[in-house]
Amino acid sequence: MENSNIITKPLLSQNPHKPRQERREKVLEVAIGREVKSYRKQHGITVAELAKSTGLSIGMLSKIENGMTSPSLTTLQTLAHALSVPLTSFFKGFEESREAVHVKAGEGLEADRRGTRAGHQYNLLGHIGANTSGVIVEPYIITLSEKSDVFPDFQHDGIELIYMLEGEVEYRHGDNTFLLEPGDSLFFDADAPHGPQKHLKLPARYLSIISYAAT
Repeated sequence: MENSNIITKPLLSQNPHKPRQERREKVLEVAIGREVKSYRKQHGITVAELAKSTGLSIGMLSKIENGMTSPSLTTLQTLAHALSVPLTSFFKGFEESREAVHVKAGEGLEADRRGTRAGHQYNLLGHIGANTSGVIVEPYIITLSEKSDVFPDFQHDGIELIYMLEGEVEYRHGDNTFLLEPGDSLFFDADAPHGPQKHLKLPARYLSIISYAAT
């Protein structure tokens, strides 16, 4: 008899075994676009003004700056001449090496994040500035003790993942509440009010990974 309650594993959209050539090309496009935009702003000119001086369309320049197209060498030479920079300067943001931050146990930097409440101890596990996708990721270990405030109304940009390590809390997100015990996780839109609503078992510790767009 067929069991309709069987849960199948979801298919992941990313294949870790797929060659990275396609991804590398896209990263290079984004890096070039970021440099073009940066030099244009340094010169204090608009996209329309740069389009006029180079003969490129506003639409094409917009695509280049947003990493949506692969500009030809001729186009890059034209842009380099108009912005008075070496052609190679457009590639300086693209590196094969990737930054990594190693934090030993107990050595996370204690930090006050915007909106932090009294008694909520934030230990930053590492910080890397916006990568080529324009995303910033901040991983924290958050510790709650008897001195910690109850505050279910945190709000900030981006998305957040919580993974419970120790203790128990009742955690609010929007109009819903969740019992978080060791091993539980919660993934949510951080723009909605959220935070620990009740401290059920202290001390409580959880991993919080916050991701948001660079401004």
